[in-house]
Amino acid sequence: MNPQQKPAPIADPGAVFLTWRLHGSLPTGFLGYLSAKNGAWGADEFCCLDRMLDRETCGPVWLKDPRIAHMMVQLLNRGHFQLRQYDLHAYVIMSNHVHMLLTPRVAMRALSDGMKGAIARMANRMLGRRGEHFWQDESFAHRATSDSQFERLKSYIEANPVHAGLVGRPEDWIWSSAHHKSMLAIAAPERLQRPLAS
Repeated sequence: MNPQQKPAPIADPGAVFLTWRLHGSLPTGFLGYLSAKNGAWGADEFCCLDRMLDRETCGPVWLKDPRIAHMMVQLLNRGHFQLRQYDLHAYVIMSNHVHMLLTPRVAMRALSDGMKGAIARMANRMLGRRGEHFWQDESFAHRATSDSQFERLKSYIEANPVHAGLVGRPEDWIWSSAHHKSMLAIAAPERLQRPLAS
């Protein structure tokens, strides 16, 4: 971005909890149940869905591939730091889904579609796949309506690998904002102790 150029106006103000999952990662019976609810499903259904995804009972687990997980972390950070499309508050990349908490600075639909498309193209290339679905078409999005809900959503995201039984502490899951923040905290004292270049 040109330093004199103003950031894009915020099209969808407020933090959004966003979940994407890989195509085919849930059993069709559960998908039929969700379809019957006509989009009117809440926290209970979402938690059930998330537990099913954590158990990896169905479909691909391409996000386990360190190349793909690393690429996703890079793209998430690029959208935040370089492109300034959103403020990224928290994220976790699991084997078959990703959770994010972000405040968009561009239209949410364009942001989500653009990110999913870029990740899908790069991941499919890494996997030697061409023209195949990577992400499930739908996304789960929920706007944080209060500071306390924002904090709960952030904690939920970063604790996802702990609740799934994969690690003992959120910061131990390397494909997460909790890990990233812990690495910054460790590196900060070292930077302070280094002599300034003369």
